[in-house]
Amino acid sequence: MKKIYIQLLLLAILLVFSRCNDEWKDEQFENFVSFKAPLTSEGVSNIYVRYKGDQKTTFMLPMIVSGSTINDQNMTVQIRVDTDTLKVLNYERFQNRADFYYRELTSQYFSMAPTVHIKSGESTALMPIDFTLKNIDMVDKWVLPLTIVDDPSNSYQVNPRKHYRKALLRIYPFNNYSGTYSGTALKTNMEGYENETPIVKSEIRSYVVDENTIFFYAGNIDEERQDRGKYKIYATFNETGGVSFHADNPNINFKVNKDASYTISEQMDAVRPYLLHRYIAINNIDYQFTDYTMVPNVDIKYKVTGSLILQRRLNTEIPDEDQSIEW
Repeated sequence: MKKIYIQLLLLAILLVFSRCNDEWKDEQFENFVSFKAPLTSEGVSNIYVRYKGDQKTTFMLPMIVSGSTINDQNMTVQIRVDTDTLKVLNYERFQNRADFYYRELTSQYFSMAPTVHIKSGESTALMPIDFTLKNIDMVDKWVLPLTIVDDPSNSYQVNPRKHYRKALLRIYPFNNYSGTYSGTALKTNMEGYENETPIVKSEIRSYVVDENTIFFYAGNIDEERQDRGKYKIYATFNETGGVSFHADNPNINFKVNKDASYTISEQMDAVRPYLLHRYIAINNIDYQFTDYTMVPNVDIKYKVTGSLILQRRLNTEIPDEDQSIEW
């Protein structure tokens, strides 16, 4: 009996090794086609596009072919805009707060080919998307939702996970002055209470208007306000170091009390010598405005004074500008 047990054990070991020796011949992980567009905590993938007015700026969206064996066929991958997924995302994240909804980027702002070619023997490809962002209003949160379409002929397989077959691209155009400023040195006081403790925001986000102009929201108003679009303050940077402010809504009674200026300084990182720190400081900010919608039929007047500082970190070893900036 003991001899029979030993023989059975040897037979089982031979079967196991036989299977191990042959398993490399089969695909362990399928050659799935995917986007490389990792999501942020906001449910979208942020991309940064240099603003060039009515000129095109091309963003290269990576695509990958997964698998434990080499892709052995030419693929023509079909891409389309995915409106339905964006609608689902908006409702699941924001419910009835429609002012928070991501807005689908309209065709006037972008163009792309409907297919991407991936050659046999290659596992990556770049999908070019051309953006023309003149006159885009960044009060809205623009998203370009894309999906990989299933192929009826089965020449390629789409990754079954939705976060890999879809790319929800949140578009952030940028110029030399846009980005998130430190707001700790900018004070907001109600008129008549200038000696009281001011309202201070740690960060103030700015958005592109054109090549030399950004906008931010007045005082302590931010993206949480449904009526934020009424309180845009525009800042235009000129070549002589001056910054001019203006507003396009006369109801906020915007008034500038001083001429503002800006400075740009640069410094290499002490630890990472390839990293360049560029600082943009807006000085002598001094303006007044009226919040006329917070409390119905009551005008609340504010005075804003101080300065703003933007830090950009640039990897000097990366030639592509949108990739070299550490956002």
